[in-house]
Amino acid sequence: MKWLKDERFHYWKRWTMLLSKLMMIGIVLIGMSMGMLYLLTVFMGAPELQVPQTTIYYDHDETVISESNQDGQNRYWVDLEHISPNVIDATIAIEDRHFYDHMGFDFKRIGGAILADLKAMAKVQGASTITQQYARNLFLEHDKTWKRKIAEAFYAYRLEVHYSKEEILEGYLNTIYYGHGSYGIESAARTYFGKKAEELSLAEAAMLAGIPKGPGYYSPYADAERAEERQSTVLQAMVSNDVLSEAEAMQAETENMALQTFTEETKSDIAPYFAQEVKKELRSVLSLDERVIEQGGLHVYTTLDAQMQKAAEKWVASSIDQKSDIQAALVAMEPTSGAVKVMIGGRDYSESKFNRATMAKRTPGSTFKPLLYYAAIKNGFTPSTLVRSEPTTFYYDNEKKTYSPHNYGDVYANEEITLAQALALSDNVVAVKTHMFLEEKTLVNTAKSFGITSKLSAIPSLALGTKPVGMMEMTEAYSMLANGGYSVAPYYIEKVTDRDGKVIYEHSSQSELVLDPEAAFVTTSMMTGVFDESLNDYTRVTGSGIDHLLTRPAAAKTGSTSTDSWMVGFTPQLTAAVWVGYDKGETLNHRNDGSYTKKIWANFIEEALAEEEATDFKKPENVVGIEVDPQTGLIATDNCPVKRLTYYIEGTEPSHLCEDHPGTPSSEQEKQKKGIFDRFFNWIR
Repeated sequence: MKWLKDERFHYWKRWTMLLSKLMMIGIVLIGMSMGMLYLLTVFMGAPELQVPQTTIYYDHDETVISESNQDGQNRYWVDLEHISPNVIDATIAIEDRHFYDHMGFDFKRIGGAILADLKAMAKVQGASTITQQYARNLFLEHDKTWKRKIAEAFYAYRLEVHYSKEEILEGYLNTIYYGHGSYGIESAARTYFGKKAEELSLAEAAMLAGIPKGPGYYSPYADAERAEERQSTVLQAMVSNDVLSEAEAMQAETENMALQTFTEETKSDIAPYFAQEVKKELRSVLSLDERVIEQGGLHVYTTLDAQMQKAAEKWVASSIDQKSDIQAALVAMEPTSGAVKVMIGGRDYSESKFNRATMAKRTPGSTFKPLLYYAAIKNGFTPSTLVRSEPTTFYYDNEKKTYSPHNYGDVYANEEITLAQALALSDNVVAVKTHMFLEEKTLVNTAKSFGITSKLSAIPSLALGTKPVGMMEMTEAYSMLANGGYSVAPYYIEKVTDRDGKVIYEHSSQSELVLDPEAAFVTTSMMTGVFDESLNDYTRVTGSGIDHLLTRPAAAKTGSTSTDSWMVGFTPQLTAAVWVGYDKGETLNHRNDGSYTKKIWANFIEEALAEEEATDFKKPENVVGIEVDPQTGLIATDNCPVKRLTYYIEGTEPSHLCEDHPGTPSSEQEKQKKGIFDRFFNWIR
């Protein structure tokens, strides 16, 4: 019997030693495999975390005006320190209670999941840790296959090797799907409770933490009762994980949460035409591609003033007959910096994305005249220069061609009027006479100095704005007058930061003196006459229908052609241009359509600047102001019934008293010296 026992002992001893050796070999192999896996992971480096994030656009007050939520997806990234601790505790308790103890996967949970899958002969139960879910969100599809699970485990291990637990948790909370287009806890907090992630209460955090298991099933918008049951499960998990007491859990369950009213409708962006231009600037100035713009998580701080934009939209909508298919555009810009504050490129962005404020070129009509009169003032004319207003035919191109301009309604003074009156009344004949005297090329070159880049022709009709230009060109040109002659370039973006808050672009304005400051101020002063009834003559000033709406100094000019109606003007704080017309160039009914631009412009300017103090235009030192008789342009006396303060470049102001009214002192003793312009205009009369 003894030999039999010894035989059995040696038998089991051999097998035990064999198993021990095999286990040792297995341990060595596993160790070597783990070591090789670790070395491979180190060699491969940290996986690139290219997480799509919503780019957010802000107005000048840093109010959100637009978001790049493609396909209805909202993605925001917030630091872990800006996420409520309630969210962190609830998420770990329900999703991965051993999160801080594993290296990417929980073997105990994996074992349980394998048994469940074998029992069902299918992949039915998940054992994914937070790290694995994060890896899946970053790199993999969400199909339930063993191949995907192996890849998921590998990526999870790489994440654990190269990133801290806090970085992984932060990434997970910023990428997990919470339903209804909300990716990440910040988006979910906004969608469900209208607040930031760092402001979520315990009850709200538990509600949201329960959603990712089945966003379409556990969402309170899908089934409130089921969502509350899931919330209770999360709270009990927190109790089991020793981060919450039973009493605190019960109190949270009874909390009355203020759930946001939900709608699947996409919110319309503020100023969509403006946003369109901002994206163009991101591409052209910052050289960003479309993916970075749409999914790079940028924070774009723009020049838009949302309140001014609302005012502009209101007045465009309320001033134009809603049944009409006429189009409109409006631009407002800060003349001292070029910051674009308002942009309307059409009456309805959803119907037409064509931006008429930046993409269209239309004939500006008489809004081109201030550029002409600036050139005239710079070349020796004054607001008091007299020019005869009467039907006139002009010869040009070596007298091979003729041009006969007409005043609106074919009415004329049939006598001399001052240059100041000619601009305020929009006299076309006087404008062309002035243009021809200066020579046609003068206006072309002057327009270029004003920033007009559109092609112009040195022809008589150019004085009346017969060549198409862009709306932004006119806004820029008028802003130079408002800015005292300094150049000003329109821009839309103040600053751009990346997803981490690093500034990658900041606007820097550059300006140089281009116009003559004295001539610019005198021209501006003449443009205020558009609203001054004292300059009425054979017709009324063109701003007479809206002058009662204005409570602050403003300089402007109306303009009309057969197909276009304009109003462009400025105050010291704001330049605004309004255009109305038909896309296909249909003829306007100026009795009705022509009044839109003036009403929109005046009402908008007043509302846009309602909170701003009314200020005067800043006068250069060598400009003098004199009260003159508006009809004669001479120094007003006590007997002149109407007087107007008029500005002149020092040395060009009138030196004689007005004699047109009874009781005016005689100036026969004064010997008047006729200048070149007096002799010229006597000649052309």
